[in-house]
Amino acid sequence: GLSPGQPVTLRALAAGDRGCLFQSCAHYRADSRGELHLGTDASHGGDYTGVEPMGLFWSLSPAAMERPYQRLVPRSTDAPMKVEVLVHQGHSPPGAMPGPVVAKTEVERWFTAPGVRRIRLKEGVVRGSLFLPPGDGPFPGVIDMYGDEGGLIELRSSLLATRGFAALSLPYFDFEDLPKVMKELKLEYFEEAARFLQRHPKVKGPGVGVIGTGKGAELALSMITFLPEVVAAVSISGCSSNTVADLHYGDMTLPGLRFDMNKVNVSDTGVFDVFEALEDPTNPANSPCTIPIEKAEGHFLLVVGEDDRMWKSSLYADLAIRRLRQHGKENFELLSYPGAGHRIDPPSTPFCHVAMDRVLGVPVLGGGESKAHAHAQEHSWGKIQEFLRLHLG
Repeated sequence: GLSPGQPVTLRALAAGDRGCLFQSCAHYRADSRGELHLGTDASHGGDYTGVEPMGLFWSLSPAAMERPYQRLVPRSTDAPMKVEVLVHQGHSPPGAMPGPVVAKTEVERWFTAPGVRRIRLKEGVVRGSLFLPPGDGPFPGVIDMYGDEGGLIELRSSLLATRGFAALSLPYFDFEDLPKVMKELKLEYFEEAARFLQRHPKVKGPGVGVIGTGKGAELALSMITFLPEVVAAVSISGCSSNTVADLHYGDMTLPGLRFDMNKVNVSDTGVFDVFEALEDPTNPANSPCTIPIEKAEGHFLLVVGEDDRMWKSSLYADLAIRRLRQHGKENFELLSYPGAGHRIDPPSTPFCHVAMDRVLGVPVLGGGESKAHAHAQEHSWGKIQEFLRLHLG
């Protein structure tokens, strides 16, 4: 019902788990019939430009009156994220008072398909949530881990179950009776989780997969290296050496590379850049920290953003590939995305250039540019599922 060529601003509004308001906007013009289609029409300004059907979602950021640097990631996957989409007369820039509303609707973004079951896990020492797709199965089994923020993050596991995987969301500190902080880690904990999933009647086998981001990616590399149950590993923005916490397995210890806080740069606006802070894994003195991935019998998928400012994940992927090739192995794929930052999440997860670090309590630069990062999330999500299906059956 717009007039032909009418300029309008589209806005999206959503509330985070803690009540923080997130918003985005984009400028469009109606076509000759007075219609607007986000799938084919280009935005001419606002928070993004070009044909971006999901642009209003991935460009959501804290509203002007909210504390900056917050992430819009749902803690609970049971309920949908409600997003109000409004059409306003005229083109109003981000942060400005928009024109009169001509249309609005509410969109629900669900993270769990009907019939997906979520089972809270207390199995021996293992904690977490197991998500099972509807139906009898058996399904390919995947362990899902995030980074040094700790706790239980279920978003990706619920989406994997929605796509037909039996997915175990596995916390490893700061959850229930697990250790409060990540001082040291025992691989036996992850081995027990892998064996539990492998033996589960709904899981296909013979092996299981693992997907991790940041510290979780590095743990995924250690699991496929030392645990025969794990036959496929997806490392998103990971390091090819063990970092921060020493990793023990029986009599073996992989010491953790440390962060040198003297190498952190703080901008005038108080944003921390930790890009140079991790010790150099190529320094011979740090070789005991290297994960001997050449011992792995399974397959690797390495996913990196070339503008990751959290640490040098592109370099670490190169080191991993070099190590595999030196041992005559070609059991890997690399997805490397120009303009993408550190945390490459499932598609249309709002981009966050700088995010509040839960451990340090300060804003930390993650890097990336919003559109390139959004495209990396969308492309890698399909490729990750293809990789896991190929190697888990």
